[in-house]
Amino acid sequence: MFTKLESSKNKPEMYETIINQLKYLLEDVNDNITNLSNTSALLNAYLKDINWVGFYLFKNNELLLGPFQGLPACTKIMIGNGVCGTAAETLQSIVVDDVDAFPGHIACDGASKSEIVIPIIINNSFYGLLDIDSPIHNRFDNVDKLYLEKLINTLISYISIDS
Repeated sequence: MFTKLESSKNKPEMYETIINQLKYLLEDVNDNITNLSNTSALLNAYLKDINWVGFYLFKNNELLLGPFQGLPACTKIMIGNGVCGTAAETLQSIVVDDVDAFPGHIACDGASKSEIVIPIIINNSFYGLLDIDSPIHNRFDNVDKLYLEKLINTLISYISIDS
């Protein structure tokens, strides 16, 4: 059912498939951890050339590790530090072609070479972010950014800010 992104299928089609699968997985599920876990697992199953995908959640004025797929990761990130902390501070998506060139990059996995981070904003409040790493440079582009932002907008409708 789930396969890595095939080169014969274009990115927009693949992301539309992922978003449709996400809606199916999250339908009638009222638990944030379950929904975030299935979202990270779905992205891990479909996207090729990634080595980490998961969420950092905003709690007590810092980012705390949430559901993810990949090697163990940094458990806390201060706002403004590294790629994730910068995305949290600016509330803007960030695509990094070469993480070693990013000022203050936090190396949780030395194999990571590029990264994309998408903030999650619910009812004008910062909830957390989606973080995806790749072991190759220049893995992510504006198409990834556009569709991952769409995916997060879909996910938001299944997240309860009371949980």
